[in-house]
Amino acid sequence: MLLILWGVLIQFTIPIDNGDALKNAEADSQRTLYPYVTGTSIVAIKYKDGVLMASDMGGSYGSTLRYKNIERVKAIGKHSLLGASGEISDFQEILRYLDELVLNDNMWDDGNSLGPKEVHNYLTRVMYNRRNKFNPLWNTLVLGGVKNGEIYLGMVSMIGVSFEDNHVATGFGNHLARPILRDEWRADLSFEDGVKLLEKCMRVLLYRDRSAINKLQIAKITEEGVTVSQPYSLKTFWEFQAFHNPTAGAQGSW
Repeated sequence: MLLILWGVLIQFTIPIDNGDALKNAEADSQRTLYPYVTGTSIVAIKYKDGVLMASDMGGSYGSTLRYKNIERVKAIGKHSLLGASGEISDFQEILRYLDELVLNDNMWDDGNSLGPKEVHNYLTRVMYNRRNKFNPLWNTLVLGGVKNGEIYLGMVSMIGVSFEDNHVATGFGNHLARPILRDEWRADLSFEDGVKLLEKCMRVLLYRDRSAINKLQIAKITEEGVTVSQPYSLKTFWEFQAFHNPTAGAQGSW
C-alpha cells in the first residue's frame, strides 16, 4: 500500500491474519486433562470447641504411592483451616491464591480479618470460574474454621458445588466414612472423642482405599488458632479372615 504524507511517498504492507496467530494461541493454552500426583480422602467434623480435620500424607503417582510426606492440611489466615484431595500441584496453586487474598486483606489494617465463611465463598467462586473456562482445578476442598464463637465447616468440589455440614469427607471417605459419622457424630463431642472418631474413619479407609497410607495428621482449629499434629500411624489388625481369602464365596470365574 502507498501513502503520501507531507509530500513523502511511503510504502508499507498490511499483514493479513490467516488464523495462524489464533491457532498458535490455542496450541499454547494448556489444560490439566488428568491429575498426576494426587492425595486421597479428607475427613472433618465439628466438635464442641471447633473443627477437627484428618488427612493422610500419601501422594499417588497413578496407582504408585510415590510420595509419603505431603501435608494436605493448611492454616489460612487467622480463622480458617483448609484440606484438599486431588491434584497436589493444583492445591499448591490454590494456596498461592489464598496467600495473595490474605495478604491483601492484611494490608487494609482495619482490625478485621477474613472468616471461614468468606474464604469458603471465595473458593467456591474460584472453582466455579475455572470450571467454566474448561480448565478446572482438580481438587475437592474442605474448609473449616471458628470466628466470633461460630463454628463453620464446608466443602467445595472441583466444579464449584459447595455446601455446609456438621461433618464432611472427600474421595473414598465420602462413601466409607460418612456412614460412620452419621451414626456416631454428636454436637457435644470432646476433643478426645472427636480424635477417636476420626481415627476410626481413617482406619477403615486404610483397610479399603489402596491410595491411603498409615501416616496421618489431625488438625484442629478453635478460637485460639490452628494446631496440626505431628505425623503418626494407627494401630491396625490384618488377620481378619476376609483379608486372607477376599474372593471366598464370590460369584464369577475366580
